[in-house]
Amino acid sequence: MENTGNRIVDLSFEFALNVIKFTEILEDQRIYRLADQLWRSGTSIGANIEEAQCAETRLDFIHKLKIAAKECEETSYWLKICSRHERYPFDESLWQQNEEIKRILSAIIGTSRRHLNNRNRKQ
Repeated sequence: MENTGNRIVDLSFEFALNVIKFTEILEDQRIYRLADQLWRSGTSIGANIEEAQCAETRLDFIHKLKIAAKECEETSYWLKICSRHERYPFDESLWQQNEEIKRILSAIIGTSRRHLNNRNRKQ
């Protein structure tokens, strides 16, 4: 896949691919439940970001990105379990990617809210 030119879309897509690779490692070690939870939350981030690109309103856009941000938080939780469990593998780069996506989402949501509030004040 080529870059879309939209940083958050591209980052979240690459992150989803990396999550899938990592969950395959978990499954190889028979850590199925955690692998499933991480797969679901980690790939959902990009799906919600993609969906936001076709939002009907700015409010809808913000809502979809907030869902993606919540999925980032859930993904952090599962990765934290991996980092703390002595027999589970952990991928620091996956953690860092998730943190970067969270920061970018927070900035986009904040900017979008300000634009929405400014627009509402002018009306």
